[in-house]
This record gives sequence, structure tokens and C-alpha cells, in this order.
Amino acid sequence: MSSTTSGGGHAGAAATPPAQGAAHHSDPRPPGQEEPGEGTLQRSLKSRHLTMIAMGGAIGTGLFVASGNSINTAGPGGALMAYAAIGLMVFLLMQSLGEMATHLPVAGSFEEYSTRYISRSFGFAIGWNYWYNWAITVAAELVAAALVMRYWFPDVPAWIWSAAFLAILFTLNALSARAYGEGEFWFSLIKVITVLIFLVLGVLMILGILGGPSPGFHNWTAGEAPFVNGFTGIMAIFMVAGFSFQGTELVGVAAGEAENPGETVPKAIRTVFLRILLFYIGAITVIGFLIPYTDPHLLASDVSDVSISPFTLVFEHAGVLAAASVMNAVILTAILSAGNSGLYASTRMLYALARSGKAPRFLAKVDRRGVPMYALLATTLIGMFCFLTTLIGEGEAYVWLINASGLAGFIVWMGIAWSHYRFRRAYVLQGGDPKDLTYRARFFPIGPIVALIMCAIVIVGQGYSIFTSGDVNPLSLLSSYLGLPVFLALWLGHKLVTKDKPADLRTADVAPAHH
Repeated sequence: MSSTTSGGGHAGAAATPPAQGAAHHSDPRPPGQEEPGEGTLQRSLKSRHLTMIAMGGAIGTGLFVASGNSINTAGPGGALMAYAAIGLMVFLLMQSLGEMATHLPVAGSFEEYSTRYISRSFGFAIGWNYWYNWAITVAAELVAAALVMRYWFPDVPAWIWSAAFLAILFTLNALSARAYGEGEFWFSLIKVITVLIFLVLGVLMILGILGGPSPGFHNWTAGEAPFVNGFTGIMAIFMVAGFSFQGTELVGVAAGEAENPGETVPKAIRTVFLRILLFYIGAITVIGFLIPYTDPHLLASDVSDVSISPFTLVFEHAGVLAAASVMNAVILTAILSAGNSGLYASTRMLYALARSGKAPRFLAKVDRRGVPMYALLATTLIGMFCFLTTLIGEGEAYVWLINASGLAGFIVWMGIAWSHYRFRRAYVLQGGDPKDLTYRARFFPIGPIVALIMCAIVIVGQGYSIFTSGDVNPLSLLSSYLGLPVFLALWLGHKLVTKDKPADLRTADVAPAHH
């Protein structure tokens, strides 16, 4: 990101005249802050909803299934190090997002911040990129849900399950933001309880109280453990860990419909990071103690075979009856939770893009229950891409859908860090005192800078394993980096068409929202 894009003389989103599609800035109340009634988003999400939305976004198949593969690749020590490093990066990002989301809690979240503090074109690219990322994720999760159902119903065609689950997710989102939040709360609670039971049983097994004698530190010292494949192994898991934590930024989008964002957003951000780190670091430590990295079950990372989930293996060792069926149900919950959040996040982002004139205006229409129904319908259509799986082999479609949206989350994280760095500079330049902010990121300016660099390393390192394997497959390389040219095309394309200039920090809109 060159220095030419960080200065300049454009007043940003705030100074765009209403005629150019930024009419919502002319309303003295920020978007989503209007009186509840017909045609506005409603602040109906409570603190417990926000906490579970952010936690649920990050606890999914990455933890339940892919964690085994991570330990197999990098050893227990390598996996632990990679997840801890990504955990630190997410902590710094959440601090940055928390500062902006409490100051300006809007449904557009980082699209709005990118527009105000970087440039209108960057905001356009971030917003569409995020919408596309989560809309494609909904499709991918529906494919995964059908694969999981095959465990119980091997003869039922996959598309029937995809259609049924899409109908459930659409209904939850169509009722109201509160219905989405309530659905997400219960989905996430099941996952959280599963991880807690897993940790308790795991510790009892490590101590030799349950399931036979204690394994001691044997699995941490056997073979190449604790660090298998050295730096290459850690680097490979860096990517996997990054994908696992994606979704924590959902709290920024949900802030636009939070009851009292000044209090609930900081609280959610503070508790979420510690809990997620506890779950991931705790779970990987337990798996590292109980299952040797050489166990062939850890090799796979495919949701369609639940028997290879390290959670299933540990529950079976602990003597939990029907462990595979129980874990299958939990993994299904995790997938539906991700799909539910994906549909919500992408709908709200499309709504925000329409509000600021970056998407067709009709998508900004909100019904009486506070749901942007047209935006929801448009996003659901993308979710129906999951039916492609009936035309191509299910596994292949799933892989391509995931690859197409792969880098989008990391690009958004970079946008959050960069926006925060420029927001704080603008705030101070215009005479603001950081002490007056509702929630202040503790490690500014080091926090956003470190997060930005780490995100960049993850993006560049996408094809690391392909390059180091010695056999460079152009198709694999393309699928690894597909998200990057898509984002750049959106950003530069919009810049060329609109002759957009970078935001001027002296005049960028840093006015707080009044909750």
C-alpha cells in the first residue's frame, strides 16, 4: 500500500454530496440510529447476542475438523505457535474494530470506515468483497451441511439438504435481526458447550483419571515433535489458523443493530478474544497430549468424514457413547451457524452499500421488522450456487467456492487495520483527544501496523506450500490467489471510473454517533 494512497485532498464519504448517493450522511443521525419503525434497521441485539455472534463466527469446522490436520502438519508445538500468533493478530484487529465500532456503530461497519478514512473506492471494494466473501461462504456451508447429512442418510440427494438448510437460514434472517441473533446464540452455545466438555474430559484423560493411564509428554517428544516440518509447517498452519478465526469481525457489522453499542461492543470484544484463544489453544493442547501427530486419522480434514475429527477420537477414548454421531450433530450446528452469520453479514453489507450509493438503491429498502428484504433475497440467490454441486462433484464445487472467497477475509482485516490507523490520525489532526473515545485500542499505533503486516504475510504466503513442494501447479496457484485480483479489480476499477481521490484526514468525518 503505497504512500500515495494515504494522503491527498478528498473529504471522504462525509463530504460527498447527497446527489452522488451518499444521502444517508445528510441525516443528522447515523445509519441504523433512526427512530425504530417502518424502513429502518432496529437496535434489537443484546450483549449476549453480540458475544455469541463473534464467538460463533470463529468456532467452526476449523476447530472441530481441521485442527487434527494442523497437528499432523506442524506437530503439537508448531500448531500451537501458529494459532497463538494468529490469535494475537485477531486480538489487535478486534481492538482496532472495537474503537471504530463504538464510535460509529453502523451496519456498513468497515465499508463505512474504509470510505471515510481511506477512500470511497477502497470502501467500495471492501464492501463488495465482504459481501461476496460471506455470500459464497453461505453456499459453501450449505454444501458442507449436505456432506455431513450423508453420515446419517447416505441415499438422500445432497441438493435436498442444501435446499432445506437454505430455507431455515433464510427464515431466521427474514424474521428480524433479533431472530437471527437468537438463532446464532443457540447455535453457538452448542459449540461452546461441546468445546468445554471436550476440554474437561481431555484434562481428565491427560491426568490419567479417565480412559486409561496418563499419556504424559510422550506425544510432545515422539518423532519430530513438538515442531514437525520446522518453519514450513508453522507457515502452512498460519493460513489454516487465519481461516479458523475469520468471523470474529462480525461483531462490527452487528454493532449497527446492537441495543447499546457503546457498552455492548467493547464488552463483546473483550470477552470474545480471551474465550476464543482459550478454546483454540486449549483444544490443540489437549489433542497434542492425547493423539500422536503421526495418527493417520489426523491426516484428513474433510467435513464429510466425521470419524476423523480429533474431537470424535478423544470422545471415543473417553468412552462417550455414539461419539461420532454426537460430533456429527455438533459439526452440523457449526456449519449452520456459519451459514446463518454469513447470510446476516452479507445482507447487512449489501444494504450498507446501497445506502451509500455503491449498490442499486432498491437494496436499501427495509421492511417493518427492520430487515433489508431485497438485500437478503439477492444474497440468498448467491447461496443457491450450492446447487451447482448437483452438476459437478460435491467435493470439487466446495473447494472452488471456498477458494474463490479465501483471501477476502484477510483483505477485510487489512482494511480494518488501515482504516483504524487513519481514523485515529484524522481524529487527532482535527483536535480530538483519544482519551475521549468510548473504547480506546490500547496498542495504537503498533497494534494496527503489526496486524496489517501479519495479514499481508498470510496473503502473500497463501501459495507457500505450493512453491515449497517443488511441483508448481498453475491451477492450484490460481485458486490460492483468486481473491486478490478480484479485490484489486474492484478497487482500481472504481477509482478509474469515478476519478476518486484518497480521503483528506483534515476533513474526513470523525463525528461520533450518539447512542
